[in-house]
Amino acid sequence: MGELRVLLGDDHTVLRQGLRKILEERRDWRVVAEAGNGRDAVREALALNPDVAVLDIGMPLLNGIEATRQIARRAPSVRVLILSMHSDQAYVTQAVQAGARGYLLKDSAAAELIEAIAAVSAGKSFFSPAVAQVVFDDYVRSLTDKGITDPYDSLSEREREVLQLVAEGRSSKEIAELLSISPATVETHRAHLLQKLRLHNTVEVVRYATRRGIIQ
Repeated sequence: MGELRVLLGDDHTVLRQGLRKILEERRDWRVVAEAGNGRDAVREALALNPDVAVLDIGMPLLNGIEATRQIARRAPSVRVLILSMHSDQAYVTQAVQAGARGYLLKDSAAAELIEAIAAVSAGKSFFSPAVAQVVFDDYVRSLTDKGITDPYDSLSEREREVLQLVAEGRSSKEIAELLSISPATVETHRAHLLQKLRLHNTVEVVRYATRRGIIQ
């Protein structure tokens, strides 16, 4: 097997440095890039096509779930491992549905991180013992059986991006510059996402985004 190339996405520099040190103790592994927010993580994944992208969920500009979704769609050969402090069933379910191959808790030992990346890079799944696979499998199955649909799934990729940025308190002008679209288009996306999610104002958007773990 040749060199294993890894992308690290987390908004905490110290954590990224610690992860890099752990991973690069293995001679055949190399961290090819680091990203402090979800948008940069997606950009680096598309540009460098690493074997594995290790992403945190709570990243600014674009959360880890949406970054995973975009990477899985636009660079399917990049396998995503979520590294998160959250063990909640909903987080795990969303990550898997977005295309993550594994889900590891941040309090895991270094050896477990190595094992997880090795498994994911080989096309296998890996989940922390505390995140029982049967739990979220049953959860997803129960939603399907009951015919329950999540309004969030009806949002377009752009609407999800706007949702997070609005929840982070950014103005339409700032969002327009970040996404390279016009302020009018931002307002259109905002109106559509409010309608689809049955929300009425920015306060409700913030509450919704917080409940879903889109922002922290």
